[in-house]
Amino acid sequence: MTKTPPSEAPSELKLIERIRARVPVPKGGGAVLGIGDDCAIFRPRAGEELLFTTDMMIENVHFHRLTHPAAEVGWKTLARGLSDIAAMGGEPRFCLLSLALADGTDQKWVDAFYRGLLKLAAKYRVPLMGGDIAAAEILVADIVVCGGAPTGKALRRDGARPGDVIYVTGPLGGAALGLETGKGAAWKKHSTPEPRIELGRELRGTATACMDLSDGVSLDLHRLCTASGVGAELESIPVFKGATLDHALHGGEDYELLFTAPATAKVPKAAIRIGTIVRGKPGAVTMNGAPLAPMGYDHLKRSKTAGRSSRDLGEFPDV
Repeated sequence: MTKTPPSEAPSELKLIERIRARVPVPKGGGAVLGIGDDCAIFRPRAGEELLFTTDMMIENVHFHRLTHPAAEVGWKTLARGLSDIAAMGGEPRFCLLSLALADGTDQKWVDAFYRGLLKLAAKYRVPLMGGDIAAAEILVADIVVCGGAPTGKALRRDGARPGDVIYVTGPLGGAALGLETGKGAAWKKHSTPEPRIELGRELRGTATACMDLSDGVSLDLHRLCTASGVGAELESIPVFKGATLDHALHGGEDYELLFTAPATAKVPKAAIRIGTIVRGKPGAVTMNGAPLAPMGYDHLKRSKTAGRSSRDLGEFPDV
């Protein structure tokens, strides 16, 4: 029986050519020049403001190669950036990826990573227009996503006002449950989240404030209220099937949208009311009359956990 030789580590030049062959610059949409030069060239549309976001996926912090398939890591790398664009009510225009490969990262893993990332990129028509390749002690993927929104129409965190209703776009806690159990619909919610691009666009002109739920609603609502100079009273939380209230409040990485709107506003059907914006100390959140501490994931407060996998952490790191 002939044994299949192990996949070799890719060389930088061959890897760049391999990627470029898979991501030709699409015609139209503003992309002029992609991978292969010193810079990409992008031509924005008239009457459009550009939105930029960056996110990192770090081995043993956000994922572990033993438990997270490469294609899912690639998908989620881009999904995290797209979720930020969705939270601003934007439309994604292009992305850049810097990838630092650790020892033992072979061509098979790299191909699967790009397969997952490019599958999501194709779904939302987000061309990969450049990036960087390097080596490191651990594997790190840094995604940059550019989006666009009509001038003056991008959603922000600082517009919530007393009397506004607080909404989320879906049940919470599924990703935390998925990380804990490693199976079922909850694992899919954790490993291949769907950015709410369409819902974000639909909220333009309706939402007074908006952000994506990456670190848990207890922390993210605190951030939104702090930016807006208001407080909040939570009434109820929609919980993903099988998850706990703690998962929903503090688990994070649900990548649903958290937004506020006037009580008379017509909101998308997917929106679920969870509370009300009130006057009070900026950032103060209560639930059932009791203060709710912002206990979601904070990278720097958990620095002592460096080097442990996300499965070991039991919580979701994201900024």
